[in-house]
Amino acid sequence: MKSRPEIVLSSLDSERLYDLIESLPKNSVPGIEELEQELNRAEIVEPTEMPQNIVTMNSTVRFFVESTKQEFELKLVYPKNMDSNGKNISILAPVGSAMLGLSVGDEIEWPKPGGGVLKVKIAEIVYQPERAGDYQR
Repeated sequence: MKSRPEIVLSSLDSERLYDLIESLPKNSVPGIEELEQELNRAEIVEPTEMPQNIVTMNSTVRFFVESTKQEFELKLVYPKNMDSNGKNISILAPVGSAMLGLSVGDEIEWPKPGGGVLKVKIAEIVYQPERAGDYQR
């Protein structure tokens, strides 16, 4: 697997995601180790210092999945905020974990639960809470 691009997380997202991981039963979610590794390697900044071109929690992101040749526009959310509208993706989904902290234009290869990898490329951040001045979401 190629080296992963650098990622940036807000201190708020980082804290909430560590709390989420600790609240889950051990081995209950495939890929949780990869998410924790991403949190550990991330550059952490205050929400008010977040660059505008970074995928943060509750961002709406337009991205491309190379294996399916499909483009999606979804909001990255915590599991408790998932609903049936088809417009959200959970941080615990492989694609959700993969795109957290990436910049527009970044690509990442991410392991799939059943084996193999998926390649995700960030095309646009349609909405980012920090860019909109929403630092507590």
